[in-house]
Amino acid sequence: MLALVLTIVRRSDDMRGFVVLHKRWIVERLFAHLMRTRRLARDFERRTTSAEAMIYWSMTLLMTRRLARPHPQPA
Repeated sequence: MLALVLTIVRRSDDMRGFVVLHKRWIVERLFAHLMRTRRLARDFERRTTSAEAMIYWSMTLLMTRRLARPHPQPA
């Protein structure tokens, strides 16, 4: 079992307009990456274990693409 700590990031009342909240932005970016996988765009899975496996598969694809990117060499 994972020991996770949930932190709720709230917007302060004195903010006006659009302000990027760092932690919320990380979660939104994760959801965007997951929605690029067509099977995760809708709730097709009957079991939570198969849905969890699809999330692992999607994140593995993302990480392998990032690792395969050519990195500029320092001069």
